[in-house]
Amino acid sequence: MAAAADGLGSIAIDTTQLNMSVTDPTAWATAMNNLGMVPVGLAGQQLVTDSICVPGFDPSLSMMTGITPINPMIPGMGLVPPPPPTDVPVVKEIIHCKSCTRFPPNPNLPPPSTRERPPGCKTVFVGGLPENATEEIIQEVFEQCGDITAIRKSKKNFCHIRFAEEFMVDKAIYLSGYRMRLGSSTDKKDSGRLHVDFAQARDDFYEWECKQRMLAREERHRRKMEEDRLRPPSPPAIMHYSEHEAALLAEKLKDDSKFSEAITVLLTWIERGEVNRRSANQFYSMVQSANSHVRRLMNEKAAHEQEMEQAKESFKNALTGILTQFEQIVAVFNASTRQKAWDHFSKAQRKNIDIWRKHSEELRNAHSEQLMGIRREEEMEMSDDDSGDNPTKKLRVDDSALAAQAYALKEENDSLRWQLDAYRNEVELLKQEKGQLFRTEESLTKDQQLQFLQQTMQGMQQQLLSIQEELNNKKSELEQAKEEQTHTQAMLKVLQEQLKSAKELAEINGHDESQANEINVLTVALVNQDREKNSEKRSPGLKSEKEALLIGIISTFLHVHPFGANIEYLWSYMQQLDSRISANEIEMLLMRLPRMFKQEFTGVGATLEKRWKFCAFEGIKTV
Repeated sequence: MAAAADGLGSIAIDTTQLNMSVTDPTAWATAMNNLGMVPVGLAGQQLVTDSICVPGFDPSLSMMTGITPINPMIPGMGLVPPPPPTDVPVVKEIIHCKSCTRFPPNPNLPPPSTRERPPGCKTVFVGGLPENATEEIIQEVFEQCGDITAIRKSKKNFCHIRFAEEFMVDKAIYLSGYRMRLGSSTDKKDSGRLHVDFAQARDDFYEWECKQRMLAREERHRRKMEEDRLRPPSPPAIMHYSEHEAALLAEKLKDDSKFSEAITVLLTWIERGEVNRRSANQFYSMVQSANSHVRRLMNEKAAHEQEMEQAKESFKNALTGILTQFEQIVAVFNASTRQKAWDHFSKAQRKNIDIWRKHSEELRNAHSEQLMGIRREEEMEMSDDDSGDNPTKKLRVDDSALAAQAYALKEENDSLRWQLDAYRNEVELLKQEKGQLFRTEESLTKDQQLQFLQQTMQGMQQQLLSIQEELNNKKSELEQAKEEQTHTQAMLKVLQEQLKSAKELAEINGHDESQANEINVLTVALVNQDREKNSEKRSPGLKSEKEALLIGIISTFLHVHPFGANIEYLWSYMQQLDSRISANEIEMLLMRLPRMFKQEFTGVGATLEKRWKFCAFEGIKTV
């Protein structure tokens, strides 16, 4: 292309042939490029923007003088224009290089799609490269977008290019969609359509993270500096004790405005141990100066109390005025609800008036209660203050107190009457809305009778259940007694036979009666041992050490409750020791040991209650 340009420069061509006007400059430039001619200058629309062209360049002058026309698209002249603003339609132009030419895409086609931009992206993916494109050609094409730090070319028709700055990536994305042709060759391997897109690179992301961390450090440093600037200053250090400082402090203690600061210094000195025999008199005078401020503080307190009393009085007067106005408002609402005026209001107006009246009555009652509380507090204070006065003054105070109490009772009576009226009105409204009448006394008595009957039925059912349980227990005890009786009878028979055989042997062998008695004692002991074995067989033994521990705790608890305790009370006590234990487990354990614990029923009807008692001492006596 450069040779063609040189040939064109050496031929004497009339400038009027090159400066003809065209209606479509893009098509004209494309045609000139296909002919191998460089678009030097056109009288129509300028192909390249003024920002790209060299200022003050006259193409006709170069043709007349025989100088090779300067191509404004060479690398040194800033080939790629900056990305245009979004509101102006983009008009892409032909871009020439030494080794290749790039033709813009069809402006009617939509812009090429790109992926989401990674943070800190400095690397682009370039696809659609010609097969014969070398790394030098790629660098020549894309170095016009900015400084290239690395090019990673694949064996296929794509590569990755990493730039020095992030804004250079936008310039490279601008070239997406261009058709690239190497030289003037028309071979398929020398042309291709470029596709430029954002690429993810670990180096870019690492640099972006480092930059973000640096910005975060700067932000933290800035905030710290701001906090240090806004932090209040530290309190001044307290000076050390000296006679000169003590004299100055004594003067400050006499001044009311500097007393709080001076008393802090005095306290610090005393805590440090600055008081000794030499400075004791000086410290005593300073303590005496501090004591002189007590009277001033009491006078200030009295003044503030007087201000508080005046504020209370003004508040009470204002509250009384507000309550009076509330009374008037409630009177207006009550007058509006009478039939003479009530019939003329619409349904919505009646509803609103009723809501307003209820709200006003609630506020009125709340304010009246507050006022009554203030008066009660005043009466209590008056009674406390006047308890130590003379008798005549007491009589007067009693009269005034009685009058105040009478007035307070009157106010309370009025407030109660207003509340009663409000409740009556609410009841009437409920009756009107729901259309229900009050139940008569007969229905009330019937309901009460039904409730009593239900309670008695429940009590009888509970008694019946308890009787059934007792019956079942008695049956089981009877069956056990029968089994014991049959067992003892069989044992007696066996022992009688053994006794007879033993007597016969004794007679044969000539033993005396003492040996016979010993045999009888042995038989009785054997019977008792058999009974104990049978009872141990019947009652299952303890399964674990936990059950033995539970029995000991339950026995101690029931021993200190001689009248027994129900299972819920016992379970609540045991749950404090072990939260996983259940009431059913405790009850089953108590039922397994009838000689240690027994169950009794107390109460009648609805008050029927089952209680467990500790009976081990009685069981020992019976045994």
